[in-house]
Amino acid sequence: MKTVNILIEALPYIKKFHKKKILIKYGGHAMIDENAMESTARDTVLLKYVGMEPIVVHGGGPEISRSMNKLGKKAQFIEGLRITDEETMEIVKMVLVGKINTSIVSKICLHGGKGVGLSGKDSLLIMARKKDPHIIKNIETGEEKLVDLGLVGEIASLNPEIIEMLTENSYIPIISPIGVDDKANALNLNADTVAGEVASKVNAEKLIILTDVPGILEDPSDPDSLIKKISVDEVDELIKTGIIKEGMLPKTMTCAQALKDGVSSAHIIDGRIKHSILLEIFTKKGIGTMITK
Repeated sequence: MKTVNILIEALPYIKKFHKKKILIKYGGHAMIDENAMESTARDTVLLKYVGMEPIVVHGGGPEISRSMNKLGKKAQFIEGLRITDEETMEIVKMVLVGKINTSIVSKICLHGGKGVGLSGKDSLLIMARKKDPHIIKNIETGEEKLVDLGLVGEIASLNPEIIEMLTENSYIPIISPIGVDDKANALNLNADTVAGEVASKVNAEKLIILTDVPGILEDPSDPDSLIKKISVDEVDELIKTGIIKEGMLPKTMTCAQALKDGVSSAHIIDGRIKHSILLEIFTKKGIGTMITK
């Protein structure tokens, strides 16, 4: 009966989200731990089999840094943004497209899904432009200086045609956050931003960002201080009071922008918890922070 009750609880959500696009951003533990990635891939396939249209965007920062170290190249960051010269860009492409993307595709296929790997270069999915030099300020001296981040980009436009074609034919697109400029150069993009932009362009019902924390916490040192639900109008106040800060800030801002651009709801959830995607979508309580309009 316990199993039956679980299915009954899930039924309204299965009906509500039938044929709706669900954008899942793989990150954190769900990317690093082999068992967690396996579980997340299985859950993604389950969404497909109950009638939804999952789309995956993945990052890979820690893996890129590890590969750079192995090759004797030190990773450099300015305010969380990786400085990307041509040699680093080759490593970024090798790791994101050649390793992580193919690994997720193979795990999706292993569990019966039709996974297809894409980068922003495919069918000019993500047109990008190089980021302007970044201004950094020395807190002690107040001195400002311009730092060129190299081959780091921002999205100029997004062409969702190939994604629509794949989802309409029961495929699960798995997207690497690499864009292409008007001269066919590859540019390194922020995976959270790509996830939010893709979710908006394909009219996704949900944007789900997997992280290594329970969600937005009132007290970052207390995992029990989870804020279960906020509206997009409350985000600015939570930033002002310092509740949303550091690594949670870009994720929350991505969610807020996606909601403004038409996504119905956004979720920041703990990818370390087994079946976190299913718990968030198919249960009344959910497990992370839900941000709504």
